[in-house]
Order: sequence, then C-alpha cells, then structure tokens
Amino acid sequence: MAVSDKKADLAGPGIGNYEDLEKILPNDYKPLLPPLERMKALFAIKEYIEKNLCKELNLQMVQVPLIVDVESGVNDMLDRDGSRTPIQFHISNDYNKNPIDAQVVQAATKWKRPALRQFGCKVGEGICTDMKAVRKDYFLDHDHSSYVDQWDWEKVMTADQRNLKYLKDTVCRIWKVIYGAGKYAQELFPQLKKSKYPDLPEELTFLHAEEILDMFPDLPRKQRETAVLQKYPAVFIIGIGWTLKDGYPHEMRAADYDDWVTETKSDKGKPVHGLNGDILVWNPITKRRHELTSMGIRVTKETLKKQLEMTGQLDFLKLPYHQAILNDEIPISIGGGIGQSRTYMYLLRTAHLGEVSVTVWPKILKEMCRKKNIHVLE
Repeated sequence: MAVSDKKADLAGPGIGNYEDLEKILPNDYKPLLPPLERMKALFAIKEYIEKNLCKELNLQMVQVPLIVDVESGVNDMLDRDGSRTPIQFHISNDYNKNPIDAQVVQAATKWKRPALRQFGCKVGEGICTDMKAVRKDYFLDHDHSSYVDQWDWEKVMTADQRNLKYLKDTVCRIWKVIYGAGKYAQELFPQLKKSKYPDLPEELTFLHAEEILDMFPDLPRKQRETAVLQKYPAVFIIGIGWTLKDGYPHEMRAADYDDWVTETKSDKGKPVHGLNGDILVWNPITKRRHELTSMGIRVTKETLKKQLEMTGQLDFLKLPYHQAILNDEIPISIGGGIGQSRTYMYLLRTAHLGEVSVTVWPKILKEMCRKKNIHVLE
C-alpha cells in the first residue's frame, strides 16, 4: 500500500472524480417511491426521529444559528488540516461603525456546548437542533453535497460518565431510533420493504479503529470500512482522530470537540484510545460504506490542550469557546450530528442525496444520474 494512498484517504469524502462516480452509481436503479410519496415518507421519518431521539436522550428541540460571529470561534472547521473553510462575509452594520464579520456554519458542533448553559440544561438534559449548513469544499458526489442538514444534539453529563459504557449506551439509543424510523416508514409505505434489499440491521457492532487496522493492515481507511461492513452491516467505529500504529489516524477529526486522545480498553482488554466515533452502514443500493452520524464525549480542559498540542493548534486556546472550556464555564457533555439526508437516503433506499434534498449539483453529475434513472430534485 502506497503511503500517498493512506494520506489521501484521511480527509473524509471518498470519491474524487466523476469517472469513478459513474462506476459506483447503479445501472439497474428503480426508485421505490415516486417523488411526492418519497417526501411524505421523508417527513414521517423526520417527525419520528425528532420525537424519539428527544425521548431516548432527554433532549429538547431548540433553534440553531445559520451564521456565527467569526470572533466567537464556534464554527466547525470539520478537519484539522485547514482544507475545509467556511463561507465568510462582512456585515457593514451601522454604516460600518459597528460591523460584524460572520461565517455560515459548517456544523453546530461547537455552538451546542455553550448553548447547554444558555438554555439552562442540567445533568441528563440536552438539546437537539434541525441544523442547516453549507460546506463549500466538498467534492459533490452521490452522498456529499454543499448543503448539509443534521440533527445536531448535545447533552450534559457528569465527569464519571466519561467512559465507553456511557458512550455505547448512547449510541445504542440513537441506533434504536434510526432502526425504528426505518421500520415505521416500511409500515406506512410497504413498497420500501423490497426482497432484493436486506432487512435493516437491528444490532450495531462496536469496533475500535485500532482493531479494524489490525484486521486490514494494508488497506486505507475507506477500504477498511468497506471490508468490515461486509461482515457487520452496521458498525460504530470508536477512536476516530487518534494516530494509529501505521502512523495515520483512521480519519482526521478536529481537536477541539470530540475526545479522541483518552486511553481506554477494548473488550479484549487491549489499550485503545478515544471516546468518540461514527455509525456506518452498508448501503445495498450504492454497494458502499454509508456514514450516518459522527459523535462523541467532548473534550475536557486537559484533553483539549493535549489534542491541540498534538495538532499544532494551541493558538485556538485564546478564542472564547476554548476559554470557556479552560475556565469550566460550560458543561461536560456528549453530542453529535446525525445526517438527515444521509439517513433518508439509507432508509428510503435512494441512490443519491439529490432524491431526498434540494441543492446545487454540477451538470455532469445531473446528466450522469439522468442516464441511470436517478432524478435529483431541483
């Protein structure tokens, strides 16, 4: 395996050109629901997930910003290599006497933790948002778009809950909701239960990134995920961001929200790292890995400093968000983001995000999809 292959695989999206995408999109695709029925099913799923996610995790739906002040430091930089920057603009308020430099959010990840204090959440309580964002630096393929919609959630916890048991319990509750939403949609729209596609997996398998590397040491990250999903169709990969023994993290992860540095132990007693992870499933339509959610127990002031030191970003510590963590001004928490359109795509058995969301796509992609009977919404 060439070193460049593993380096190129770290940043996230897995397709980098339209020649490869054309090979991935199915040739025999027939949507299970027409567009209007698909929208009815989509909003039934949305209502089910919001209601039951709040019930399972004791969350309250709240408002969430689309734009934030640059000086706040709460925008999500997504990765730690600076490759994905937010849209920024100047607001010349009051004839530029009281202006604001603002950014469109890329996610509400760092906004949510101070918001727990703003909304007065106590231990065991949390918030959930219907978050919209723009990520201008993605390659636009079948499951990545510049428009992002997520259920971004955050919950107050105690210091002694910062362990794998609590993380796994939370993940299982989330998967219960996603699985339940799929079954609910199939009850309402029996067309979704098709014999050519396997049943939704009821159980998740938990694996550490370090364990998956041991299983497939010569494969880059996305190929490791694809290989493991052949055996386990729904997995939660723990410890994303920590540098593995091959010298690379499983995937780049920002250093100032999820805790990926804390040492823990695997079920087999092996030392591993991280209190965060991703839910991935096997998509039977695209026959590829399909990420639904990224989440984790958040950094403490100690792990924040350690992770920023490891990534060479200690200058972040002067920002208000980071100062609030250092000064114990915001709660210890766990949180994550569940991709809405990704979830709809998976549960409604569509081949492309554009069938369940409305955004911009390049002409080459729209024409490619049209030839394969995939009709994106415009």
